[in-house]
Amino acid sequence: MKRQFYLIAILLFAVVSTAFAQEKKFSLYAVGFYNQENLFDTCHDAGKNDYDFLPTGAYKWNTLKYTHKLRNMARALADMGTDKTPVGCAFIGLSEVENANVLNDLTAQEPLAQRNMKYVHYEGPDKRGVDCALIYNPKQFEPYNSFIKQYIYENGDTGHYTRPFLVVQGKLGGDDVTVVVCHWPSRSAEGKFRDWGGKQVRQMTDSIAASQPEMKFFVMGDMNDDPDNSSMAKFLGAKREMKDVGEGDFYNPWWNILRKENRGTLAYQGAWNLFDQIVMSRNLLATQDTKDAKEYRKAALQNCETLRYYQNDIFQRDYLMQDEGKYKLAPKRTTAGGVWLDGFSDHLPVVTYLIKEQK
Repeated sequence: MKRQFYLIAILLFAVVSTAFAQEKKFSLYAVGFYNQENLFDTCHDAGKNDYDFLPTGAYKWNTLKYTHKLRNMARALADMGTDKTPVGCAFIGLSEVENANVLNDLTAQEPLAQRNMKYVHYEGPDKRGVDCALIYNPKQFEPYNSFIKQYIYENGDTGHYTRPFLVVQGKLGGDDVTVVVCHWPSRSAEGKFRDWGGKQVRQMTDSIAASQPEMKFFVMGDMNDDPDNSSMAKFLGAKREMKDVGEGDFYNPWWNILRKENRGTLAYQGAWNLFDQIVMSRNLLATQDTKDAKEYRKAALQNCETLRYYQNDIFQRDYLMQDEGKYKLAPKRTTAGGVWLDGFSDHLPVVTYLIKEQK
């Protein structure tokens, strides 16, 4: 009789627990990154090498092409994240934007203006004139601090300048988050230049975490390296598997997308690279003990009193892809082979989803 009572009690507890779990409500947030591929206006900026993107320049960059570029990029940015949440991304890191003028014009485009999208941007020293920026929906993300941290050439070179790291701190779902938006040195430079980028970002996030241990971190950008290159895997400390993420490290869910699924964000000579990444600090993980994505998402639903990573994906729509010609099945860029394609970018966007229980 006592054994039957215990069995009934256990079954009752299971039913109540299941019902309680079903009554839980969750908020889902999307955050993204998208390389804008030369989002230039048609005017010269003093001191910048932007001559190709003038009406008289190599790309014959005129008002028609500029307005089409704005329209196209706004369409993609507004669509990002809507596969899973109708309000789209809370914030999106951008690279290759020329100045505040193009960001004013971009956020004034109808699909972004409808959400009252704002931006954070600082003019950087890059000689070509491109910067990083962050656009955000003020109904979802509340920035309270921002600054840029200059990339340092550790060989003592003071004659070259590249994009600084944009750092934005704010509230997402009530939690404090730090977002670092990067555009590391190009592949035309040796790997050590990107290694320095990973090292410097890690030093910065370690310093912030030391004084604000509850802070959650996203490092995102066009790293010009794949997840398994040393800049990401070693110097930044972005790990392939959750179980390997130590104190101060980051989890990199894009590693397996590239190496197991053979999917990427940009194509070169018929092969995919995945330079566009969003990695996150350990305190955004619901658990580090999981066998697969489905099991992890189940754990996230059970352990999301604070903001937790839920899942991620490359954002791909048919309109973002070249459907014919030499570059078929590659991202549809603005110009290729000297021909204006009226496209988007040579990179695909990436989106990461976060979940938090509603109280």
